[in-house]
Amino acid sequence: MKIFEIIAQSILYLGIGFNTNFLEANVLNILLLLTGLVYVLKNFLGSILNDRQNKVLFAIRESEEKLEQAKIRLNEAEKQLAQTQVIINQIINEAEATAKKVRESILEQGKFDIEKLTESSKNSVRFAENQVRLQIQQQITALAIQKVSSDLKVKMTPTIQSKIINQSIIQLEGKINL
Repeated sequence: MKIFEIIAQSILYLGIGFNTNFLEANVLNILLLLTGLVYVLKNFLGSILNDRQNKVLFAIRESEEKLEQAKIRLNEAEKQLAQTQVIINQIINEAEATAKKVRESILEQGKFDIEKLTESSKNSVRFAENQVRLQIQQQITALAIQKVSSDLKVKMTPTIQSKIINQSIIQLEGKINL
């Protein structure tokens, strides 16, 4: 009470009036009303705030669970990406090796075909050369026979014919006697 009196005196000194009679000032009524409101609203607001707090906590827990699930999915996706990258690298390496083998095979086949064509063309050239040689020999032989025949016709006189015949007979006699 002394506190109220000190406050009242300081207010009077400042020129502000304060009624110390609680009943007249309705302070008691206001205090009862505030106490009643606090008591009644405490349960009402408390349950609303409690529900709100539970909803917020539930939302936080749910968000944390979703975050954990998202982290798990992210880790799985990263693992799958790494595995996919390994598989892609293997496929690239295999494709390069296959391409190299195919290229080498094509080159080998090309070399083989070139050697075959070269040998075939050499054989064709040899065959053509042999054919030309045979034709030349045949022509030379025919010309030689023709020349000898014409020379014999011109140079062969009855005297030369008798000499040739006599010599042939002598040679035959020598072979028969042996």
